[in-house]
Amino acid sequence: MKKKRELMNRREFLRESTLVGTVLLLFGSPASEDSDSSNDNEPIHQYGMGIQVDKCIGCGQCVDACKRENDVPREPFFFRTWVERYIILIDGTAQVDSPNGGSEGFPEMVAENEIMRTFFVPKLCNQCANPPCVQVCPVGATFITKDGVILIDKDYCLGCRYCIQACPYGARFLNPVTSTAEKCTFCYHRLSRGLKPACVEVCPTEARIFGEIGLRSSLLARFMRFNKVQVLKPHLNTEPKIYYANLDGEVR
Repeated sequence: MKKKRELMNRREFLRESTLVGTVLLLFGSPASEDSDSSNDNEPIHQYGMGIQVDKCIGCGQCVDACKRENDVPREPFFFRTWVERYIILIDGTAQVDSPNGGSEGFPEMVAENEIMRTFFVPKLCNQCANPPCVQVCPVGATFITKDGVILIDKDYCLGCRYCIQACPYGARFLNPVTSTAEKCTFCYHRLSRGLKPACVEVCPTEARIFGEIGLRSSLLARFMRFNKVQVLKPHLNTEPKIYYANLDGEVR
């Protein structure tokens, strides 16, 4: 009997989601309307971020700053951005760790004579131009702003986890307090005040570069001109706007 009730609840949810999706197709998403309410005369930006891997020292200041700025839960496994350490051994195998997202640094390595090289890779939402998370959201709570930043409207989010499952970069999580999906937003509330994202501002080595993709004079455009940049998982055609320089082939 219990299984039958659970099946009915699932069917009701899917039926309601389909109905809501149809309404949104006809009348538009409330979240999308909010994002388009700005003055048409305002300049349209296209924000992105560059990461120079060989400059990252794994200090974790970016992770901690992100948590403080965006009120991210302090419990492990909840991160809008995190840092991974890659350890390439002499036999060619790779080990990856990220204790507490790298927010407190990394422990010393043992058996250093077996290690060929190590490096750190910051990760976050890739702010894709072709985002699967937006495509699967049944109520339009996940949407793209005019300047290409993907946001989540918590007033509309159902907490269904569809977007979390669809993200190929593992960049989303369900906030245990609000029961809504959460991820990096480039600190959108700071951008509107002319400030940089918190992670960029605190990086002591300037490994993170933020700016406009199409503006030739921006730091990001300069970074992309003078470095051979790559994106994560290019074969998925999500068109990420996080660009890595000096990215090792072991990084996934």
